[in-house]
Amino acid sequence: MIETKEKRTRVLMVSVEYPPIIGGLGRYTHNLVKNLRKLRFEVYVACNEKGHGQFFGLSPTNVHNSDVLLKIIDKLHPDIVHVQYEHGSYGLKLDPLNPSKISTNIDLFYECCKIPVVTTFHSTYNFKQWISRVEAVKTAGQTGNLGIIMEYWKYILNYNSLHALDKLKLNQSQAGVVFSHYMARMVGGGNLIYHGAEPAVPNVPTKQAARTIFSLPEEGRIALAVGFRSVVKGWDILEKMQIPSGWAIAANSSKNEYGLDDEKISLRLQKKTGDFISLQKGFLSDEEFSLLLFAADAVLLPYKLSSGSGVMFDGLAHGLPFVASDLPFFKEFSSKGLGITVKREPAAFANGLITLDKDYGSYLEEVNHFRENLKWDLIAIQHSELYERVLSSKKDGVGDKR
Repeated sequence: MIETKEKRTRVLMVSVEYPPIIGGLGRYTHNLVKNLRKLRFEVYVACNEKGHGQFFGLSPTNVHNSDVLLKIIDKLHPDIVHVQYEHGSYGLKLDPLNPSKISTNIDLFYECCKIPVVTTFHSTYNFKQWISRVEAVKTAGQTGNLGIIMEYWKYILNYNSLHALDKLKLNQSQAGVVFSHYMARMVGGGNLIYHGAEPAVPNVPTKQAARTIFSLPEEGRIALAVGFRSVVKGWDILEKMQIPSGWAIAANSSKNEYGLDDEKISLRLQKKTGDFISLQKGFLSDEEFSLLLFAADAVLLPYKLSSGSGVMFDGLAHGLPFVASDLPFFKEFSSKGLGITVKREPAAFANGLITLDKDYGSYLEEVNHFRENLKWDLIAIQHSELYERVLSSKKDGVGDKR
């Protein structure tokens, strides 16, 4: 009997950000790639030169990203190209006069690619959240007063065009992936596959042991806040918040690698005393972050904008309910009993922790049930099934633009 070599599906995974480049997008992509390979997919990663992928040349500032990708495809001959799509990663350009000229530096790739494309959408915004992005530019001091006025004008003018661009990317793909029903409504479709998340340490520590590692209080409840030092992460709420009795807040901010860093946030958090602990650990490895989550009882998400919070999913995977801003994305998951959404006000977040504590057992039960949906092996299987549908559609001569 002659043995034949198994034909493995070849996937080109596209993500500008990839470890050791820091950021949630790269962390997500790395875990997805690792688990797809366990299913015997032949996965190759195209990323920035600083990432540990197989192909390079991608950058938010590289206007030739499309050419880079098309050349990689000609060399690799993948069966599927899977793009991790976050506007800023591909140089989103807003025209101050003609919103129809909104563009990214991979538009030509989508127009010319002959290989089936799957697109995972990592961000989408309603109008209020979209405008709040200007605050990050303003706070980081990247432009003067006149420049800020122009930024507001560009963002207002281009809001509808942003969503038109997302819908175009979905229509140019054979399939889309979203992390929530909210995201599906905003981009006009997509397959719901949750953001995968699970503990990254082989042996689960006790809460007390995890707290000892980070020199956190042994008694009482701890709410954890982590993220880039950007105004959109809502650090102002923590600065002004009166922490309720029985709770402490542990905060860990890290440098924003996308030029929107507000170093004053870190200084102000260090000055806050009492039951507020400023960890100052910077961007944590998967293992460090996992241990820190095991030390906590809840996750605080006072964001000004969010449409796919990896921190929320990581918290849920570690058995932690959340208190979050009343943004549409968070509301979808609080409606499942996984946490509480409140007005983005210091007193509201304090009351949210009190409410959470009163019925903590019920929230914990719902979280422990839901977290099974986030295991990476399940997420990889769902992607595998999606790839199979896409390739079957290709054989049948039809698209699967859902």
